[in-house]
Amino acid sequence: MEIEQIQVGFMAVFCYIVGCTATKEALVIDPAGDEERIVRRINEKGYHLRYIVTTHGHPDHYCGNARVKELTGAKIIMHKLDSLHCQRPQSVEMARQFGLSPSPPADIEVEDGDKIAIGNVTLEVIHTPGHSPGGMCLLGGGNVFTGDTLFVGG
Repeated sequence: MEIEQIQVGFMAVFCYIVGCTATKEALVIDPAGDEERIVRRINEKGYHLRYIVTTHGHPDHYCGNARVKELTGAKIIMHKLDSLHCQRPQSVEMARQFGLSPSPPADIEVEDGDKIAIGNVTLEVIHTPGHSPGGMCLLGGGNVFTGDTLFVGG
């Protein structure tokens, strides 16, 4: 497993590229801005992007989903509770008020305990509601990706 952390967007969100070095499949977690830079980096590494994973349903974390999907054809994965939340008219309007793009609907909805696999890499979904109804962490390879379940320095 190869992991690259990239700080993106005006809210300084940490986005992660997670790749399987054996199969060259990858996923991106929380592409929250600077979408062309993210996709360029994935291409530089020689990866094929399969999934866009959103850790929770707030626009500062999903605002890049539409553009990354457009550029790569990758499928969007969200927890089922936040997938529903993101499509509500109030959520779409809130994203626009912040000058952010709403997310397209999730292609794949997950729940606690589900697995997301790219090549030889598997991440387990851990449902962590609180910050949002469908907040989730991803656990795999001795790493945990927390979105806003944990804040740096918080």
